[in-house]
Amino acid sequence: MGKFEIKATKSGQSMFNLKAGNGQVILTSESYTTKAACENGIESVRKNSQMDERFERKTGSTGQHYFNLKASNGQVIGKSESYTSTGAMENGVESVKKNAPDAEVEDNS
Repeated sequence: MGKFEIKATKSGQSMFNLKAGNGQVILTSESYTTKAACENGIESVRKNSQMDERFERKTGSTGQHYFNLKASNGQVIGKSESYTSTGAMENGVESVKKNAPDAEVEDNS
């Protein structure tokens, strides 16, 4: 089962990673000024991860594949790691869809 890990950034803000059951990071958030905003970001991931159209699939300048998960207002809530193939990226999308809704939250901030 996956989990969200809340962490403090060097600048004192909050951010989270969504990890798959194997411990691999599958989605990383932006930095939030408050922990409450970070927790709202987690709830947004839970909700938006269930809609395929909210995943923006991209290819970086080095040819690596990645995706952004966007909220209904178009704001990016999380970004994936880089993948070497489209298939691997799609597996990452499926992992977010599977893990996000029921993932526990671990506060390490």
